[in-house]
Amino acid sequence: MAVKIPYLRELSFEYGHVETVAPGIRRVIAKNPSPFTFHGTGTYILGTGSVAVIDPGPADAEHIRNVMAAVAGERISHILITHTHMDHSPGAALIKAEVDANTYGFGPHGAGKVAAGIVVEEGGDMDFTPDIQVGHRDVIQGGDWSIECVYTPGHTSNHLCFQLREQKALFTGDHVMGWSTSIISPPDGDMAAYMKSLELLLERDDSVYWPTHGPCILDPKTHVRAFIEHRLERQQQIIDCMRQGVSKIADMVPRMYTDTPEFMYPAAGRSVFAALEYIIAKGVARTEGSPTLEGAYFLV
Repeated sequence: MAVKIPYLRELSFEYGHVETVAPGIRRVIAKNPSPFTFHGTGTYILGTGSVAVIDPGPADAEHIRNVMAAVAGERISHILITHTHMDHSPGAALIKAEVDANTYGFGPHGAGKVAAGIVVEEGGDMDFTPDIQVGHRDVIQGGDWSIECVYTPGHTSNHLCFQLREQKALFTGDHVMGWSTSIISPPDGDMAAYMKSLELLLERDDSVYWPTHGPCILDPKTHVRAFIEHRLERQQQIIDCMRQGVSKIADMVPRMYTDTPEFMYPAAGRSVFAALEYIIAKGVARTEGSPTLEGAYFLV
């Protein structure tokens, strides 16, 4: 029986308007809907008076104007970046052009892989480098709020979640979302790291997740467990494909993603590729030479 993920897709909002979604937490949603962003990027504002902004979003002047209007009479003291995809970090430069605030993040795009000599794709925000680099369990102190950084590589190698400690509310970026699973796209995306990062969340006591896209998740551990089971099921589907003589990713995807529209097959193929790298590392599958999207894969 297929794993049932308790997806959460109901979201009432108005583009450009600030909404108080919980005490001390406001959100402004950018008008950049897509199959990858759901309704758009949700930029969060934490605290009062002296505030933090999480994921300012794309380089969209209208969205940044809406964010600045939401904090009129207050001061943005911190800009927190979960990761450097183009719908998350580029807006930071527009905010910094108006206010004197530092950006905080794990590092530039690919920071978790470049240190190991791995060249990552240039699909991210290559212009962003945080003013202040932060890592796992670092604490950022603000006016009436404090943040614990949680390093969660997998979707990207520089992905961070941020916990608002006063509420045990975890801002999960794209690591865990209610409306969809995350795309894991090598070389920057890494399935082994992603699975480990999911397991890490099960060890925590966060009470609620606030993803950058879509609604909040009120039962975090149930959601994370379902994500883990889903990825294990996908791995078994890949093994079954190879057992049946299907060796190419392009042929596996239609068999595995029967409910996915065809225009999403390239993205699905990259997640299959990430899973194959993981399976190869575990000694279950093999390929000739280095793994590639076009390669042939076989069971060991």
